[in-house]
Amino acid sequence: MPPQIVSRPDPELKARIVRRIPLLYDDEPNPEMERPPYVRAGSSLTYFHDYIVVIQDNANYAALITLDTGRARSLALPAGPEGDRVFDKDHGNIERKFDLEACVVVPAEGEDFLVVFGSGSQPERERIVVIRWPDHGDPEAKLFDASPFYAVLRSVHDFSGSELNVEGAIYLGDDQIRLFERGNGQPHDGLQPVDATGDISWSALWKHLQNPTQPPPTVDNIVQYQLGKLDDQPLNFSDAEAVDGVVLYSASAEESHGSGQDGAIGGSVLGVIDSQGARWTRLITEDHSDFKEKIEGLSVGFGDRQRAFFVVDDDKDEPSAMFEVELAGPWFRGAST
Repeated sequence: MPPQIVSRPDPELKARIVRRIPLLYDDEPNPEMERPPYVRAGSSLTYFHDYIVVIQDNANYAALITLDTGRARSLALPAGPEGDRVFDKDHGNIERKFDLEACVVVPAEGEDFLVVFGSGSQPERERIVVIRWPDHGDPEAKLFDASPFYAVLRSVHDFSGSELNVEGAIYLGDDQIRLFERGNGQPHDGLQPVDATGDISWSALWKHLQNPTQPPPTVDNIVQYQLGKLDDQPLNFSDAEAVDGVVLYSASAEESHGSGQDGAIGGSVLGVIDSQGARWTRLITEDHSDFKEKIEGLSVGFGDRQRAFFVVDDDKDEPSAMFEVELAGPWFRGAST
């Protein structure tokens, strides 16, 4: 049985939205490439080569955002097997989306790799995109079929529970990536959904992606979490960020129809995991009301660890937004620096 951690509300923690930034591309829409004039359905974000990079779960584009303006340039990711780059019901291809839900920067081999994980909730979502950006050149994105790796994750039931749904990733150093499993699936075959973390070796994963005859990495150091409830609705992981020896995480309350299927949203919280356990606070809007949307991607810092940034699951017909949050209270009491 893996270790179990219970996260509890902490009245000393405060998280209040102070800015909302609609994410618009600087360049014109490209109908041939199916790219609209704005970012759709932001699902993860991180800092990479002086940009905030936003990944989208239903469009194969990364958005490279300049923080002071909020404007974005687009980076086309590889298309699907049938040439798709945008996925929704109107296109009749929603089942083919990559569902890219987690990204992390990994320093290795003298450069930084931006590693983007599909959720693994369906076979079409067992893909990984790796973006490399040479010092003198343009970013290069490569798509990998990672089905054997996701099969390993799914087989470790202490991590995957009843339905695999990878929603977050952080780099721990020493070649280790920590994955965050969102436990909003349905019970089946005697298994229950779980929120959990598990660690994998980046070098082993990279060797496997480049040469599938090499075995995929195993998942180790599994910890399961009970994240609490928001207005009687269970909270589940949606992303995370490592900052100065602690882990900040986001969690959302969502009606469960199974992993990979959206349900009604009850709101979102931000929390922290440190040597003393796990704690969280409800997210508050600019006018001090409860934030009722679903956080999809979280990052912290960009020069100030008392600021967090997140994107939300949103309407495909409107620009996705990035929110800036002011953190107050003992978020970093267990920090290493």
